[in-house]
Amino acid sequence: MGACMALCSLASCASCLCGSAPCLLCGCCPSSNNSTVTRLVFSFFLLLGTLVSVIMILPGMETQLRKIPGFCQGGTTIPGIENHVNCDVVVGYKSVYRMCFAMACFFFLFSAIMIRVKSSKDPRATIQNGFWFFKFLILVGITVGAFFIPDGTFHDVWFYFGIVGSFMFILIQLILLIDFAHSWNEVWVRNAEEGNSKCWFSGLLFFTVLHYALAFAAVVLFYLYYTKPDNCAEHKFFISFNLILCVIISVVSVLPKVQDASPQSGLLQSSIITLYTMYVTWSAMTNNPNRECNPSLLSLVSNISTTEAMPTSSPGMVQLWDAQGIVGLIIFLFCTFYASIRSSSNAQVNRLMQTEEGKGTVGGEEVGEDGLRRAVDNEEDGVTYNYSFFHFHLFLASLYIMMTLTNWYKPDITTQAMQSTIPAVWVKISSSWMGLGLYLWTLVAPVILPNRDFS
Repeated sequence: MGACMALCSLASCASCLCGSAPCLLCGCCPSSNNSTVTRLVFSFFLLLGTLVSVIMILPGMETQLRKIPGFCQGGTTIPGIENHVNCDVVVGYKSVYRMCFAMACFFFLFSAIMIRVKSSKDPRATIQNGFWFFKFLILVGITVGAFFIPDGTFHDVWFYFGIVGSFMFILIQLILLIDFAHSWNEVWVRNAEEGNSKCWFSGLLFFTVLHYALAFAAVVLFYLYYTKPDNCAEHKFFISFNLILCVIISVVSVLPKVQDASPQSGLLQSSIITLYTMYVTWSAMTNNPNRECNPSLLSLVSNISTTEAMPTSSPGMVQLWDAQGIVGLIIFLFCTFYASIRSSSNAQVNRLMQTEEGKGTVGGEEVGEDGLRRAVDNEEDGVTYNYSFFHFHLFLASLYIMMTLTNWYKPDITTQAMQSTIPAVWVKISSSWMGLGLYLWTLVAPVILPNRDFS
């Protein structure tokens, strides 16, 4: 009897795995919209692949990974560069490249399939919102195939794909942070107008001051530890120029004309963007191959000299984890989750992110025969987000994760020590400049183009 009940339960689960998103997550996310649940499940696929990549790069996993055919020659070195780079170091990086390659291919495939889907009545919407078990099998199949890709020029080519994709994803992260800041400011201002205004405005002031204080402290630490009186001219320029740009956007955000055209703009948003810009600046400087201008965090904490902490001549010397990578993963997780549940009221951000959150059917919750509340299809009249762009966003996120976990290293280089490359520095810095320019445009566009609807 128990076996029969177990079989029935498995059959029910299998039907949900092959069915729609509301069926799959009805018990976990009651009263949710179909569009939200679908994005959460796809984001879970991305996070699952990220977790696998993190496990692959952990110390101790190399003994298992180097058993894969073609990864190592003799179990200790890479073919063609014997005695140069330790395979125990490189094999985890190569595994991350292949895992993220598989995720990128998976999401790019769905991005191509879902082009121009207008509503849930489109047959392709059924593929988007269901058949999860088969999607998981497809992802597993691509991953297995990726591990049989011969080395050759794969890592060199995919490294540059990762650089370009990460550049674009950093911009998307900034757009999401702008959206989050606008939503935060809007909600707290509305609460202040409806209730205890002193409490809510004090909260806005506190977090605005906190963000600026952290950004200013970061600038001081950057000048102290990442510059030298007679060296590191690039770092001095990066820090100073980005600081000037942050001051400019902060001043512009409170100009009377900008406030009249965009009442939702303010210092809270500018403070968040300023703090994020300082993070990107720090992240860029930590990728500088010049160790004199890029001391490791361990050496700063323990007061060890740079040359003692990170010798540049040791074969295979590489830092598996660093602080900027961990912070980058935390910001990535926040942005991925926020992109899955966001419901923005900012028209400019919606245009940039290809979403139309106000569109679609607004329905109540559905109650099944079993009494459980199920997610509803809120896209019969029109999709609430661009399916293709959402998958393209996850495609870029896969590339960003690949570069973050590997510290922007090329795992198959021919030098005796694996080090960061200078392109990583300029990619991050240029993305911070474009991001600040994009935020500045959201402030001045309603003033420059008064006849356009930016509400």
